[in-house]
Amino acid sequence: MYMLNQENKMTDFAEQIRIGLDEALDQDPKLIVMGLGVTDPKGIFGTTLGLPQKYGRERVLETPTSENAVTGIGVGLAVTGHKTVMVHQRLDFFLLAMDQLVNSAAKWHYMYGGQQSVPITIRLITGRGWGQGPTHSQNLHSWFTHIPGLKVVMPAFAQEAKELLRLSIDDPNPVLFLEDRWCHVQKAELSDVITRGSIQLGQAEILVPGDSLTVVAAGFSAVESLRAVSFLKERGINAELINLRTLKPLDTATIFSSVKKTGRILVVDSGAEIASFASEVISQVSRNCFDALTSAPQMICAPDVPEPTSHGVTEEFKFGAVDIAKKIIEMMESNINADWTTLNNVPHDAPNSTYMGPF
Repeated sequence: MYMLNQENKMTDFAEQIRIGLDEALDQDPKLIVMGLGVTDPKGIFGTTLGLPQKYGRERVLETPTSENAVTGIGVGLAVTGHKTVMVHQRLDFFLLAMDQLVNSAAKWHYMYGGQQSVPITIRLITGRGWGQGPTHSQNLHSWFTHIPGLKVVMPAFAQEAKELLRLSIDDPNPVLFLEDRWCHVQKAELSDVITRGSIQLGQAEILVPGDSLTVVAAGFSAVESLRAVSFLKERGINAELINLRTLKPLDTATIFSSVKKTGRILVVDSGAEIASFASEVISQVSRNCFDALTSAPQMICAPDVPEPTSHGVTEEFKFGAVDIAKKIIEMMESNINADWTTLNNVPHDAPNSTYMGPF
């Protein structure tokens, strides 16, 4: 099980992203990292610190606030043989460049009969907190999974962040690499960091084994699900937690195998419920594992309204480990009376008590 506490010889998610970029830049002299804020003193949550100085401003370069144009440049660089990591500090801002992604990058390999590729990785920061409001905190990952020609990666933990990024950069075609900004502070022991070649895109992880109920999640939803599942395991509910890692391709084999064992599934998804990624997972399970289900599949998603800015209102808007645990108890028809204060110890607008700001 992944460790969520700070100890000696620890690393964090943001540092692993920075190391992954450093290694990739070192190994491929044609690789270019570009985006708004990559040379900023805070280095996009620390993920690009020191890289402009080490590799020069021609390979790690700042871009204008012109998302559509610079993404087009990134696609053009990729087409002409320069692997490119394009960074957007908010998924919301990247919406201005959807045409470059959907109608150019995603289609290129197919339209040229597999003879040309677009090796671009687009890092998009998602997530909530500190009053970011409806236009700076959207979770739209389900949009991208609908586009043929794209892979969609959504890491949750520091152990997996670097290798999933390296696999994304290695891929010959476009990969959306979604980072929940609260995941950047996730800690791990250095000895637990996943080594090169030990995983692949499209391979989910059974994070916590169990036999009573299957929980499926990705990104920060997997972090909160881990807290909930661990809490309930100490109280006799043996849920199995699957950390997807990759939304597309989706590891249906791991999900189906788990559901056939447990008979129950709960999908935890940070996106809005209507047309959510959770809906897709439940659709796949219902069509392929119907006879194995002993109760109706369930999901926990964001409400179908824009995210509010007010601190007081977001407290009711967002779900967390307590909500997940209560839903599992309901599905298991259990009578556990828990002290929720021992689980609900994370501020609703910050990933932990040390978090010092949105940027």
